[in-house]
Amino acid sequence: MPTDTNAPRQDRGRQELRLAVLLLALTLGLLITAAVVYLALVHPLAAEPLAVGAAVLGALTGTGSLTARLLGHGR
Repeated sequence: MPTDTNAPRQDRGRQELRLAVLLLALTLGLLITAAVVYLALVHPLAAEPLAVGAAVLGALTGTGSLTARLLGHGR
């Protein structure tokens, strides 16, 4: 059975780039998390403001992700 030459193929380079960016973002996130934990251990008075900042950052990330999904779903 002949293959369909008109069928779109996935670009492998683009998938590798997405994976590299995802791994880089994950590494950066882990480094930031480790730095915040270390800072909270060294300066206990900063733990509460850091927790509030983390909660706000998590809420903003969730809101941004939800907005992106809703806008992307409308296409």
